[in-house]
Order: sequence, then C-alpha cells, then structure tokens
Amino acid sequence: VACTYFILFLLEAEKGGDGRQKHPMAGFRTVLLLLSLGAVAAFTPSVRAAAKAADLRKRSGVVAMAVPPADPAPLLLRAARGEKVERVPVWMMRQAGRHMQIYRDMVKDHPTFRERSEVPELSFEVSMQPYRAYKVDGVILFSDILTPLPGMNVQFDILEKAGPVISPTYTTQEQVDSITRLDAEKSMPFVGSVLEMLRKEVDGTGATVLGFVGLPFTLVSYLVEGKTSKEYLKIKCMGLEEPKLLHQMLDIMAENIGDYACYMADHGAQVIQVFDSWAATLSARDYDEFCLPYQKKVIAKLKAKHPEVPVIIYIKNSGALLEKMACSGADIVSVDWTVSLDEAKKRIHAVNPDCRVQGNLDPAVLLTTNQEQIKARTLEILEMGGGHGHVMNLGHGIEATTPEANAKLFVDTVQAWRPSN
Repeated sequence: VACTYFILFLLEAEKGGDGRQKHPMAGFRTVLLLLSLGAVAAFTPSVRAAAKAADLRKRSGVVAMAVPPADPAPLLLRAARGEKVERVPVWMMRQAGRHMQIYRDMVKDHPTFRERSEVPELSFEVSMQPYRAYKVDGVILFSDILTPLPGMNVQFDILEKAGPVISPTYTTQEQVDSITRLDAEKSMPFVGSVLEMLRKEVDGTGATVLGFVGLPFTLVSYLVEGKTSKEYLKIKCMGLEEPKLLHQMLDIMAENIGDYACYMADHGAQVIQVFDSWAATLSARDYDEFCLPYQKKVIAKLKAKHPEVPVIIYIKNSGALLEKMACSGADIVSVDWTVSLDEAKKRIHAVNPDCRVQGNLDPAVLLTTNQEQIKARTLEILEMGGGHGHVMNLGHGIEATTPEANAKLFVDTVQAWRPSN
C-alpha cells in the first residue's frame, strides 16, 4: 500500500502545472517504477513465508542447515533390490560370534548370550567385529530369533552349550491365550538402539545394515518342543491332533513378527533376513498349511510399511522347497549348499523370474587348510551366479572352528572377482 502511494506521488511530481510531463524520460522512469512495484508485490509473500519459517525454527530450536547430497545406496542393498552392481556383495551368516577370537575374549567378561545380545554397547561391538576384520558388505545385528519372545510374555534362556530353552512348553489353550501382542518399542528398545548405532557407524562406507527375524513355524517349534529337536515330533503331532491350536499360535506369531520386522526397518535395518530354520522337517503338505501362509503374512506386513526393504528368506536343508520359498513374497532366496547355485536359479526363476539368490558355499570348505580349494570353490559359485542378482554367502552359518584367515580369504576372493562378460 505504501509503495502504491509512493508511485502515485512520483507520477504527479513528473507533471507540470499544465498536466504535461516535465522531462522526456519521465515516462520511462514511471514504467521502471511500476515494474519495481510488481516485483515487490511478487516478492513480498516469499519474504513473509521465509520470515515465518525462520521464526518457527527459532521458537522450536531447529537450526536451518544445508541439505547434503544423498549418498548412493550401499552395494548389498542395491544388489538385493535387483539393480546392476559393480561387483557381487558378500557377507556370512553367523559372521559375528564364536569363530572370532575377539568375541571369545568378550565371553570371558560377559558370559551369557542374552547379556551380549541385549546390552546395546555389547551387541553393537559384536556386530561390528567381522566388519572391522573382513570388510564384509553386510553388517548384521547380533541377536537371536528368540529375542522378541519375552515381549510376548514367553520366557526363554540360551545356554552356551545346549542352546535355546523354553520351559514350560506351550501345549494348552490357556498357555496359548497367555501369549500377548508385541510392542517392540517398550519391550526391547535395545534392538532399535543397536540398529541406529550400526547405521550411524557404517553410513557412507558402502556397507549395508541387516536385521533378521524368525518365522512363525520355527518360533512356535521352540514353544512346543522346548528346545532344538532332531525330528520335531511334538509340533507335528500338534498339527495332526490340535491343528486349530497350532494355527492360533502361528497367527499370533505372524502378527508379532511382522510388527518386529517393521520395527527393525523403522530403526535402520536396510535389508531383513527371515529364517524358517526348521520348516524343511515338514512334509510338502504340512509346509503348505503351517509354514507358507505365515511366511507370506510376515513378509506382506513388512512390505506394506517398508516396500523399499528387501527380504531374504532362508530355510536349512531347503533343496526341495526352493520354488515354494520363491513364492513367499521374499526378494531373495538364500540357498544352502545341497543344491548347486545354477540349478537353484533355474528352479527359482521358473516360478518367480524377479527373485534373486544368496549363497551358497558349504561352510565346511572354510575349515580346510587348502586355501586354493577355498578360492576355487568360491569362484565356481560366483561364475554360476553370473555377477547379477546374486549375494554371496555361505549355505549356512559359519562354523565356530573356522580359522579367521580362511573367512578373510573367502571375503577377499569374492570382492576381487568380476564377471567375465
């Protein structure tokens, strides 16, 4: 408004007493003044908006910062998404743990697995140990598939030699009804803390942070059996005698584990591996009833909230299940060593052409003193993988007696390889 009155004043000042312009350039000056007025009018809302935003930031304590250019996605994440990558990424299942001397030294001061996996500073340190030693492309959270159970009102322990133990076992309706919905933020905030620490530590290095969960059938197997089993006869009998009760447990577990996977992604996990370790103990018919639907439910729940997070599925001794695994909704099937990788790719791509593969060196190869064999067996698998749609890994977890030099040789061999075409 003030600018408008100022322009009118100048226009009147340009005229003589007879109403004529005093100067030949007066009209030009008037045009310039009008253009200036338009610029002020256009600019004023932006200035006001900027001032308002600055005032809000000042009152809220937020300091305006220049936004740095985003780092490119790390190698393993890009490969898991199916993008073309410069080389095959590599990590090892169970890479953090017993095969490393630095970990065994930590056990002396922190003797229980739950302490090492549930104290954030300890879990972070163990998770980082193989990355520092081998520069693997994936840094996976040091934890256990049973870690979320206390948040569901299911107590467990992990004994150093016997492994996971749940007592009493869950075999009655009353016990199943006592299983609660999981609130990971409240019951296990340490997991989110460690994932955030890992992301902060490795961002910009090219490494990918992985989280992992157990799938419903495998977790419920522990509840019914009470511990690891050879034949899993108790849960098989429950499926025959009380299928409704078993389905109820599986459904509760699927809801909870889907939430847990989302929680991991919320806190920084860039890739999630899902384990149905004991699913291969079932017949094909029982697998289709008690495993596959609940695998799909967990993965679908994660994908609904985090479609950008690739999912890897692993089942021990899964040679007969590859096609079913490829239909679970996972992006990658992790193959064990009982099937050649080229055969696995053909079978998986026959039902899901977009599915990628992970694996699949026999962990026993890393026990040999013949390092040329380690190189040769590793290169053989890489050639089968073809350099695309492949994440190199072992066919199962690394053995506790593996020499660290052999683990490093495996990683170095993969990282130095490039496809011939």
